[in-house]
Amino acid sequence: MSTIFEQIQNAGVVGAGGAGFPAHVKAGASVDTIIANGAECEPLIHKDFELMVNYPERVVHGVALLMESTGAKQGIIGVKEKNKRAIEALTSVLPANNSQNIKLHLLGDFYPSGDEYILVYEATRRLIPPQGIPLNVGIVVNNVETLYNVSFASQGIPVTEKFITVAGAVKYATSLKVPIGMSYREAIELAGGTTVKDFGVFVGGIMMGKLEFNLDLPITKTTAGFIVLPTEHTLITRKSQPEKSMHRIGKSACDQCSYCTELCPRYILGYDVQPHKVMRSLGFSTTGENIWNQYAQLCCACGLCTLYACPESLFPKEACDKGKRDLKEQGIKWSGNMEVEPHPMYEGRRTPLKQLMQRLGVSEYDHASEFYNSQINAGRVEILLTQHVGAPAQASVQVGDQVQKGQCIAEVPEGKLGANIHSSIDGIVKSVGQSVVIESI
Repeated sequence: MSTIFEQIQNAGVVGAGGAGFPAHVKAGASVDTIIANGAECEPLIHKDFELMVNYPERVVHGVALLMESTGAKQGIIGVKEKNKRAIEALTSVLPANNSQNIKLHLLGDFYPSGDEYILVYEATRRLIPPQGIPLNVGIVVNNVETLYNVSFASQGIPVTEKFITVAGAVKYATSLKVPIGMSYREAIELAGGTTVKDFGVFVGGIMMGKLEFNLDLPITKTTAGFIVLPTEHTLITRKSQPEKSMHRIGKSACDQCSYCTELCPRYILGYDVQPHKVMRSLGFSTTGENIWNQYAQLCCACGLCTLYACPESLFPKEACDKGKRDLKEQGIKWSGNMEVEPHPMYEGRRTPLKQLMQRLGVSEYDHASEFYNSQINAGRVEILLTQHVGAPAQASVQVGDQVQKGQCIAEVPEGKLGANIHSSIDGIVKSVGQSVVIESI
């Protein structure tokens, strides 16, 4: 009989929260705590909430499976205190005597409560070492959808569908479970289509997602959802600026007020992230840049400094992105202070989600995105062979092959980090390249 490690690997389970790290690797670790990340702090994204409400037994089962495979003595499900329906649903499937030692940890409604470093501290009071991972403090963290998929993997059912939210300027904000490989366009149509003629789409969220205008791209295992906004919206115009323009504006206009640093979630947690100092790098030669870029290396790219903290609407997050990229290209590794201690104002400087949405100008789109709990079919899917951290999967089908939903169509190369890929519909293979295109029969 195969182990849960093998079952997860065979099923192609990856981090569904956006990272796409192959989940079987975490299942093979040895830790004392498993944390289920149900914080879901991206504005307007509600798919994890709906998943917990509708499939709480799958989340709890996934936690229990990973506890068994890692030897963990406790499981913690992080969920926001405001999400009463999710709390009630999860509580209803936990054993009354808590024999599994799985409990809920209630989080405040602040951004970014789902950041691994913050979630681990909030739930356990442990601080991950700088540039470390939860494993360094005896913890494995997985998104609740990943654990949902782990539960099904234990029954031999692979990942073929994705939970998403479609919100913003659409007729009906909704959460859905769609076939992997369905186009963005089809998913948005399932929400009734857009309410504006000209729009852009934030894929994965406003804060940490990507602005996209090509709606023919396919949904992957890591797609969290789509936030549709009119092209004249400030967030669209700001995100559309070329990177060089962002840096040029920052070089000329930054007055070093340090608000970006003072409100940085990692900084107030005790890590040496100082975006205002990174902004100084924009005015220096390569030699001087490196002095200031070091303050970007522990940045989690949450976007709060750019989209909330800066009173001049500059781009410190993008400066940090550039700083990390430049140092990596030069092979310069972080070598700062390993001692971490939360700022005395840690509790007082957290950013309320409602306040963030008001600042972003999206409060008018803050609606419940109720789960559409019906089977959704696709006539055609394009399934990418790279949907995860690691090497691309190698196609095991050819043009003309008839495949069934759940059939493995691409496998991880021997000895490589990656994840298997499965067909999300019954159909005929129409093309094979960097993706496998399948049309339904």
